[in-house]
Amino acid sequence: MAFLSDAALRIAPSATVAISTRAADMKRAGRDVIALSSGEPDFDTPLHIQEAASRAMAQGKTRYTNVDGVLELREAVAAKFRRDNHLDVTAADCMVSTGGKQIIFNAMLATLNHGDEVIVPVPYWVSYPEIVRLCNATPVFAMADASTGFKLTPEALEAAITPRTKWLLLNSPSNPTGAAYSRNELKALAAVLMRHEHVHILTDDIYEALIYDGGTFVTIAEVEPALMERTLTMNGVSKSHAMTGWRIGYCTAPRTLLSTMIKLQGQSTTNPSSISQWAAVEALTGPQGFLDDWRARFQARRDLVVDGLNAAPGIECLIPQGAFYVFPSVKGLIGKTSETGRALVDDEALVSALLEEKGVALVHGAAFGLPGYMRLSYAASDKDLEAAVTRIQEFANAVR
Repeated sequence: MAFLSDAALRIAPSATVAISTRAADMKRAGRDVIALSSGEPDFDTPLHIQEAASRAMAQGKTRYTNVDGVLELREAVAAKFRRDNHLDVTAADCMVSTGGKQIIFNAMLATLNHGDEVIVPVPYWVSYPEIVRLCNATPVFAMADASTGFKLTPEALEAAITPRTKWLLLNSPSNPTGAAYSRNELKALAAVLMRHEHVHILTDDIYEALIYDGGTFVTIAEVEPALMERTLTMNGVSKSHAMTGWRIGYCTAPRTLLSTMIKLQGQSTTNPSSISQWAAVEALTGPQGFLDDWRARFQARRDLVVDGLNAAPGIECLIPQGAFYVFPSVKGLIGKTSETGRALVDDEALVSALLEEKGVALVHGAAFGLPGYMRLSYAASDKDLEAAVTRIQEFANAVR
């Protein structure tokens, strides 16, 4: 009898974690490596949030809390949803988990059975299909490639829906592409969903705060309030407040679903870190002015990277509207040979050669379901980004 479970064997390891680990190992060995493979802000958590955590510890707030989070944080979450997203919710409609990923796990585990289907637009965050598979359901991939600006069209959504569809996973702004849906684009998707009442929506809004060029973020339940009763709106403080290691995600969802997710969480991790929760209260209710500066700096970095990549032969890069990723096509380099003779047979071979020859760590597009591309995170210093772009240009210029 096999020792490992079928569920464990169904899923693949995270490609982004694997590449980031490889880059870290090379650095420890003394190699000059610029790692642009992981998705976290390079800024420090703002001081007022750090101080809130210190106060919480000094006040003895270091014990177990309610499974779904302290009331003060759930009230802050509800206030954020009302203020920023115009969702009519209270603390009773919200829960807190150990990162946004646990919200997704809880929701899928609470609802999916064998034979159920979940629509996952391509390209996708690497964990979406694996979470679905772990829950013994089937990811159904709907193409949203460069021809549509990496956005799901109503036609592609309609074609993907079957009687077995239980969820649509929607991420805006997107990891890995940075694509962000406009109000009209979400309205068009909502019109399709209104015709299919059995389909629920999990909208991953973790990059909400990072919209550029003066754009405005909207979420689907805001655009179509009639979808509220079957929409889970997920967010967190990781990307917006540079709190990736604090591990706080939150959501609002229909109460029947929410109660089941809380039951599952009570039998797994129980409450998120109490100290992180109090830091998150300050993150959501305290000063937000730093975000304007962060957005401006990220936008400038985006422009630096996009311009530099488009100047490299064989690489084409669209301008993303949000998050801190670019997802350029490298199809013009595939099938050729690198300067040291490495065969660039696909995008995975290309990013491997780029790491070995130039010390730049990126993630291959196939890891996100779309071969022929690569993901670069520009959540790094200007100095590192300028050096990385120069190295990528040198690599591309030497390909034969």
